[in-house]
Amino acid sequence: MSVSNKPVLLSIIEFGGYPDFASLYESLGFQVEKTDSVRKAVKLIRSHKPSVMVAEFNFQSDFRDRTSSLETLLSSTQGVTDVSMIVFYEKEFEPQYQRFLQTFHVAASLTFPVDEGELRSVLQNISNKIG
Repeated sequence: MSVSNKPVLLSIIEFGGYPDFASLYESLGFQVEKTDSVRKAVKLIRSHKPSVMVAEFNFQSDFRDRTSSLETLLSSTQGVTDVSMIVFYEKEFEPQYQRFLQTFHVAASLTFPVDEGELRSVLQNISNKIG
């Protein structure tokens, strides 16, 4: 929880190309923190201890031992905060994303274009659990 007693939602928008859902997040009672890189997000995780993170799965074929920077992101939450992860991904990278899901648990996976109603429903369910 944050100083405002609202749960923190960390939005990591590396590439974007989709609507900014900050007003949706806020309307559901989250304090929104935004960043444009996983490196910056790792620092924000330590200082804000988010309840929810929303990020893109960006497949990076040049990574030898990982599929994307999400591995770094989720590894950085271990022992710091219990976070519900929502991931946006391109349908064309489904095989690589499924490989990622064999190692990491996410609360929800939404394909592009992201359906705002579906995102709202997922966030409401998470919000009810964190109470």
